[in-house]
Amino acid sequence: MPQVEPVTQKQSGDPNRRSFLAGLLAAGSATVGALLAIPLVRFTLHPVLARTTDKSWSDVGKVDEFQNLDAPVKKLVTIEQRDGWRRTMTEKPVYVSKDAQGQLIVLSAVCTHLGCSVPFVEKERRFICPCHLGNFAPDGTLLSGPPPRSMDRLETKIEDGTLKTQYQFFRQLTHTKEELA
Repeated sequence: MPQVEPVTQKQSGDPNRRSFLAGLLAAGSATVGALLAIPLVRFTLHPVLARTTDKSWSDVGKVDEFQNLDAPVKKLVTIEQRDGWRRTMTEKPVYVSKDAQGQLIVLSAVCTHLGCSVPFVEKERRFICPCHLGNFAPDGTLLSGPPPRSMDRLETKIEDGTLKTQYQFFRQLTHTKEELA
């Protein structure tokens, strides 16, 4: 008669113990991996989820000083930008002019072609971009040259007798005005 070996507790318990320890090790590794991945995911998604600095209103000057404009006037506006913990204050040039109806407008001094700073040339009575000779009328309308559109008008409001504007950055080389963050 063939001999049958008795099954011991030790032999039958080993596979279950090994499976349990392997599962415990896998679960622990997955947990540690997930905890370490959270900062990487946050770092990767931060540019998508981050809020930019809210646009603020900058004082351009008293409305009274712009009532008798016969040519655009260059002014510097102070804008505040926040980047993480850093706060920077910069000055940007703008031009105060009048539109066809005689209303005050504020124009960005940045050329819509390649971003050069556009001065108003008093002798020519128009804006002339020094980079590629784009020409704009005193109200910012494109007259000639390579720029794809007229000068960008900024939002304005009058508060307590002061002309205010919201400075914005716009994409160059496009036919439509697209705001950048």
